[in-house]
Amino acid sequence: MTRLDPASTPRDTVPPHAPLRLTDCIVPDWQVAPRVKALVTTRAGGVSAPPYGVPDRPGGLNLGLHSGDDPRAVHENRQRVLQLTGTSAAWLEQVHGSRVVRADEVVENDILNADSSPPKADASVTAVPGTMCVVMVADCMPVLLCDAGGRAVGAAHAGWRGLVAGVIEHTVDALRDLLPEAARASADLRAFLGPSIGPSAFEVGAEVRAAFLDAALPAELDATRAAFVQSGNPVKYFGDLAALARLRLARVGVTGVTGGAWCTVADAARFYSFRRDRVTGRMAAMVWIEP
Repeated sequence: MTRLDPASTPRDTVPPHAPLRLTDCIVPDWQVAPRVKALVTTRAGGVSAPPYGVPDRPGGLNLGLHSGDDPRAVHENRQRVLQLTGTSAAWLEQVHGSRVVRADEVVENDILNADSSPPKADASVTAVPGTMCVVMVADCMPVLLCDAGGRAVGAAHAGWRGLVAGVIEHTVDALRDLLPEAARASADLRAFLGPSIGPSAFEVGAEVRAAFLDAALPAELDATRAAFVQSGNPVKYFGDLAALARLRLARVGVTGVTGGAWCTVADAARFYSFRRDRVTGRMAAMVWIEP
């Protein structure tokens, strides 16, 4: 398994805090095989100091190395996640695109230690037990995916640019490719939508709405229009990321969808939010097959 190098995270420089617990995280409410495990972290359970704390005090579980936080604290926080899950993690450098990588190939190539650069991608899939697909968020929507029988899993980072570019569709296609060929067309795929900026906070310009309408299929146009409500500003709209993600999931035959009810902007005590705070941490949405 890939682990962060303990030598790069001097324990005597990181103040002690309570360990990360399962109760600090969100557990998806999907009906899938017991061997499929998934979590979404919150602000709680780490060692980061303000403004990455819980809030205005230490103990924040910031998992983003490029967020301005002390790297030693982030390394310790990532170690806590690996210890809780008992997995190897395929950390990504997310670029708001639609590229999907194989999480097990990333881990097996051992290119994700503390001193190396992770691949530029916004999603990963795997059928290898003990390898964790993980995406980090602080307003963008994390989409966790799995074959309900527990044969393959995936995770996608779905901000508005990624949604328009087809990150969900690409991830579902990559996940299906991991299944036996005879089972791909009929596979029962499930999705869980994690915390993201909610429809009362996601104010965007008319160009964002136009991008979604331009990319919509004819049968999706009415629902796409309904996902945008004009705000008090005549050239601005409030967008519903969860509704837009469900449309893209339905496009590729994934209708068993849960989650999508949490707003990262509205709940400062529990979630990081770039839109709300600008200087903030990153949460992680993770899915894996139990070893």
